[in-house]
Amino acid sequence: MYTPPFFKQDRAASLKFANERGFGTMCAFDGHKPVASPLPFYLAYAADGTPHAAFHLARHNPLLKLADGATAWLLAVNGPDAYVSPDWYVSPDQVPTWLYQSVHLSGPVRLLSDDELSVQIEVLSDKFETWLPPKKPWTSAKMTAGRLEAMKKAIVGLVMTVEEVEGSFKLNQHKSDADYTAIANALGAQAHADAREIAQLMQDVRPEAFADESNKLERSVP
Repeated sequence: MYTPPFFKQDRAASLKFANERGFGTMCAFDGHKPVASPLPFYLAYAADGTPHAAFHLARHNPLLKLADGATAWLLAVNGPDAYVSPDWYVSPDQVPTWLYQSVHLSGPVRLLSDDELSVQIEVLSDKFETWLPPKKPWTSAKMTAGRLEAMKKAIVGLVMTVEEVEGSFKLNQHKSDADYTAIANALGAQAHADAREIAQLMQDVRPEAFADESNKLERSVP
């Protein structure tokens, strides 16, 4: 991933973002063209700290033929994104741009055993069920006897050994405080949820810029 220094994220921050997001697009090359599938996943860590991305695919997914345990695949994990109009800047001569969060994880992928797949299904569902309080989490124990085993035959578990981690959070970090707060305020006023989320992220990254803005406003009030 091409990442200017202003936007580059360290390994820990990138892995944290990817795991919290838990959904991405898995990509591989079949020798002629790229093959990709959107999918949920979770990260687990080996004893030596190596991250592993666990997921599963439909048994007929063409990606399965490419899981040789040696060739690197790419998992692209994206967060919110938003268009920025040049009209929103304080400074003149700006151009349109797009703000976003993105992390790429890459490494070889191997197939899981049936026992490993059973564990993965439980961990994966538990991860996302915890997003839904106060609802009591769903578990496979709620299924009719034999139904889960029958459905498992339609999927195959896989795991990526993550060898490379790349993160780019483009949030206009290189802009002046005046331009930075102007863009965040404009995005925060948009109807799209992603735009408002980017605005909040910008405030979280540079809170002092917004504190200065509030102080200036207070001083201007008679």
